[in-house]
Amino acid sequence: MLKNARAFDPRTGLDGSHDIVIRDGKIAELASAGSAEVDGAEVIDADGLIAVPAFFDPHVHLRTPGREDKEDIETGSRAAAAGGYCGIIGMANTDPPIDTPAAIESLRERAQADSTVPAGFVATVTRGMRGSELTDMAELRDAGAVGFSDDGLPIQSARVMRRALQYQALAGLQIALHEEDPELSGKGVMHEGGVAALLGMAGVPSVSESTMIARDCALAAYENARIHVQHLSASESVEVVEAAKARGVEVTCEATPHHLTLSDEAVRPLDARFKMNPPLRSEDDRQALIAAVRSGLIDTIATDHAPHTLEDKEVPFEEAAMGVTGLETAFSVLYTDLVVPGILDLPTVVERLSAGALAFGFETPSLAQDAEANVALIDLEAEWEAGAEGWESRSENSCFAGRKLKGRSLMTIVAGQVAFRQRAFAMGVA
Repeated sequence: MLKNARAFDPRTGLDGSHDIVIRDGKIAELASAGSAEVDGAEVIDADGLIAVPAFFDPHVHLRTPGREDKEDIETGSRAAAAGGYCGIIGMANTDPPIDTPAAIESLRERAQADSTVPAGFVATVTRGMRGSELTDMAELRDAGAVGFSDDGLPIQSARVMRRALQYQALAGLQIALHEEDPELSGKGVMHEGGVAALLGMAGVPSVSESTMIARDCALAAYENARIHVQHLSASESVEVVEAAKARGVEVTCEATPHHLTLSDEAVRPLDARFKMNPPLRSEDDRQALIAAVRSGLIDTIATDHAPHTLEDKEVPFEEAAMGVTGLETAFSVLYTDLVVPGILDLPTVVERLSAGALAFGFETPSLAQDAEANVALIDLEAEWEAGAEGWESRSENSCFAGRKLKGRSLMTIVAGQVAFRQRAFAMGVA
């Protein structure tokens, strides 16, 4: 039982002090604060803490199989639990890519044995992520794939993309898209703009993203299909998605905490922890993303958690791998940089951090009675330094490392079981 918690669920309008009674993996009762009595159960003193529906991340790189030196299912899911997540979806750009039923079945078996939180896995759209031959989506679905994505690479051929959308009608699962025109991106390593010009770096223009989104929204409309656009980064992309939704296209989209809180100004020191794809863009782009989260145009916030070894990052900026970790800092970064200053409100951030479940057809976490007990218990007043106590992730390439943050998940409950508890908080259990 969580005693005297501030129960906060934006979807149901719940916001008040309650005892949250958890039984048989479900929320059995929301009692008045201090009134519930339970026999033989652990009682957590949650006075002064906020209990929210745990988060769900539809965009995580677990690096299994092939690059377990960067991350694996155990460490990645542990990082998720530490960040308040009750579910994650692993991407398929592994080594080798996940493009066969046997590969999906193997990952699911590993997750059952090793994962701290439920982990689903997408399979690739094209065999070997080569962009030419489609995978057997129906067989992959039957093997347990929860969707399809060639994330890390765009599907360059419009013909192949159209066929994938046609096949999707049979498979019935979401297609998540990394939107980038390589002909426009070229050898760019950061956003094309004034900072890149000053640093003498090759730039990636924002239209390399928005033009591909426009193409795929048009194809989705033509085929009466649905798509999910990953990691929006540019104002032009927001405009394209807004126009597509207005036309009735079934398109959902996500933005990351780093694109919502940082701009290309952060790249000036050429620290490779700030190198990712899509790159950090201009302040105008960042403001457009924030406005799109506020309006509801951006459906969910996903981390694009992309672990890399020190060897991948401690090289000249141009040569460094793209990607940053994010599961352990997502809520705190958004709360510190956007909620505390009044740029976004707390209900919006909490709701968007779990909305990725809906985009992929899963039940959205809730504090409603009889819902599965997936709860993040957060201290909004906690102040901490990101990375000072180490990371649950195997990799350390967080662009927020060393930042003083406010708000921290102290405990994550998944299906009624404690999946993570901060060490300091363990001493406060009643």
